[in-house]
Amino acid sequence: MGKDKLKANFEAAVNYVNSYTSPLPADLLLKLYAYYKIANKNYNNPGSTTPLINAFKANALIQAKNIDREKAMKEYIKLVKKEVENK
Repeated sequence: MGKDKLKANFEAAVNYVNSYTSPLPADLLLKLYAYYKIANKNYNNPGSTTPLINAFKANALIQAKNIDREKAMKEYIKLVKKEVENK
């Protein structure tokens, strides 16, 4: 998949998740969060005002730390197709 097509598919998946109205499992949201942050090269600390949420987000990022930007986009798309679109 070319980089432009990958980026377009990633953005479409992000838009799909952002417009999704049903609740999603917390573990899925954390994986999507980590892949999204890596794909967008956003290495800022989690910004929640709740320390426990920050801890879970930081843990998700640590688990995905060895993934490059392109792989993060692909994993995000794959998760959305498998876990969100099929619900």
